[in-house]
Amino acid sequence: MTRVLAALVVLVAPAAPADLTCDPQAIDRESYRLTTEAQALNVTAERYSWWDAFKLGKHEAALADLNDTAAFLATRALEIDPGNLMGHALLARQLVVLGDGEAAEKAWAATLDAGGAVVWTATLYDVDARTYFALAFDRASLRIYRFGQLAGAYKKGRGGIPEFPGKDNVGFWASLAGCLPAGVTPEARVPWADVREIKAGNWVLWFDLARPVAVASDDGKRKSLGQIKVNLHGRTGTLEVYKPVGADEPAIRGRGPAGYQDLIRRTLVKFVDPEKRIALPPVKPGAGW
Repeated sequence: MTRVLAALVVLVAPAAPADLTCDPQAIDRESYRLTTEAQALNVTAERYSWWDAFKLGKHEAALADLNDTAAFLATRALEIDPGNLMGHALLARQLVVLGDGEAAEKAWAATLDAGGAVVWTATLYDVDARTYFALAFDRASLRIYRFGQLAGAYKKGRGGIPEFPGKDNVGFWASLAGCLPAGVTPEARVPWADVREIKAGNWVLWFDLARPVAVASDDGKRKSLGQIKVNLHGRTGTLEVYKPVGADEPAIRGRGPAGYQDLIRRTLVKFVDPEKRIALPPVKPGAGW
């Protein structure tokens, strides 16, 4: 289903005009709403009930619905106003999430050529596994923002995990759509010249750095990182039932989306490392990260 949607997105999304903008005064009102408020409603929509905890694969299906809808909304926004930079940035991210890196490349080029960024919310496990960050990728660097820098004061949900703000927090949703506030200094900025290697695992990417960067979470945890281990949100693993050797009863095991991690890094380096200086070791999925 997601591959079909990705193909349809490419067919209907218009070509990027010469000038793309984040300026809400210059973007068609409905197009702007589709890349901010409508995206907020999609992400924060209730997709679970208590009974879903007993349904194998429910989380995977719900996330697929979220991602399909996000891509559809971005495509519709660009049909209305091809100059909306946020539509291109959202498609750049969502087409990778949907597994179609080739289709995503046009949106990546349009976004980065216009000075925008492709943004993911993320978990930095070596800093604070209970808070979120936002990672922004542009032509010059990788930028790390605290969730609270973009969202302002926010609520915490189950397990202390941040809750996404509502549709009224337009600035937050514009930030996740590649239009980050110029007045907010990121927690860390890593020029691509300082990235030596990007490894891909089951659940995370590792960015090996030439020099460490200091990163603090919203909860005050701070770490100096020579390697950024990050889960870029968007895809989850799959659960499968199998029969262990020598066991009488079946068991359940999870498999991480290693192909998703690999697709992110390979798409990314096409635009930020034309000299092919950044090493990409082979993916070797196994147990663990």
